[in-house]
Amino acid sequence: MPTTMAFEDHLDGLARASARLRTEAEEAGVDLPVPTCPGWTVRDLLAHQGMVHRWADSKLRGERVDPREFEREGAASDDLLGWFDAGAEQLATTLRATPADANVRFFLPDSGSGRDAWARRQCHETTIHAVDALSARLGAAPDTTVADLDAALATDGIDELLCGFLPRPDGLTVDRPHVVAIQATDSGAAWQVHLGPHEPVAGPGLPADAETTWTGSAADLYLGLWNRGDAVRETGTPLLEAWRTGMQVNWD
Repeated sequence: MPTTMAFEDHLDGLARASARLRTEAEEAGVDLPVPTCPGWTVRDLLAHQGMVHRWADSKLRGERVDPREFEREGAASDDLLGWFDAGAEQLATTLRATPADANVRFFLPDSGSGRDAWARRQCHETTIHAVDALSARLGAAPDTTVADLDAALATDGIDELLCGFLPRPDGLTVDRPHVVAIQATDSGAAWQVHLGPHEPVAGPGLPADAETTWTGSAADLYLGLWNRGDAVRETGTPLLEAWRTGMQVNWD
């Protein structure tokens, strides 16, 4: 689904997240494990996010690349932080230079302007991985107070996840139909998710027939639904564990 946030807001979010990821990674050190990404060190995290920035930049330019080469390049770099900075800066430069109506392909359907969709995706990709870098420094997943996430940005990220990522052929499936209501207590945004043995369906607004409800601040929901926190409050039929497992298998 197209975003309602301005392109410039996503660029600002991307810049803040890139700077924070770098700062947290530098303070933690590249050899520390990342609790929110089991099996990864901070070096792996930086190499991954630097690869994603370069991959997105290549998509905006219409270039064919092997993203694995970028990741190997980052992992082997003697100046990993500088390598990460260079990729983040290049991506921001390319986004600003790309016209809103440019013929840019994006991998999620019905996402509107390709340029804007890439800005949105990289803003949230980098924000979540900045939280991962924070978890390395802290030694545990941070709560939302420490993560310090803007409610409007978090709301936009939840919407991208539910209405963009979830309704895909490899999305979460459960044994029988369930309707989940999701509501952000601070921003007032609400969504409905229809799960079952079929491809998931999601959209805005509270359903009348929900048997499961997830509530929390926008930041609680943003981190919780991306498996980076446990502050989501659940009432009704328990489904959060199935969500966490499906997220880990399909997208994490």
